[in-house]
Amino acid sequence: MSCVRWYLRYPLSYRNLEEMMVERGLAVDHSTIARWVLRYAPLLNEWIRSEMCHSGRSWRVDETDVRVEAKWTYLYRAIDSAGNTIDFLLSPQRDRIAAKGFLQLALWQAGQFRPRVINVDGHPAYPSANRAT
Repeated sequence: MSCVRWYLRYPLSYRNLEEMMVERGLAVDHSTIARWVLRYAPLLNEWIRSEMCHSGRSWRVDETDVRVEAKWTYLYRAIDSAGNTIDFLLSPQRDRIAAKGFLQLALWQAGQFRPRVINVDGHPAYPSANRAT
């Protein structure tokens, strides 16, 4: 399980993890580690999200452009009043469809702990996306 956690947390390759396990006296093939990641990463995600503290009643939602693999993309994020990240989404577009999809995802993740107020920046897509959710 440590290999899966290290792969998800740090910029390590499967072969790096294979070498680390050999140094610790364990012979694990990199393809085995890849299968473990595919099998256990969704379970870890579900467990971690269930253990996270519930968000505050006020959210701040914004987006910024970042480079991912030499392409410009938009990082949408929602942050609660305590500064904790609620959710984030990478999107190639900065439009109403992306804003609506992100807000729906963030509200779905929040479940019964929906915010009282959602503060947004001046992007014109948010008012119509907020009404649609």
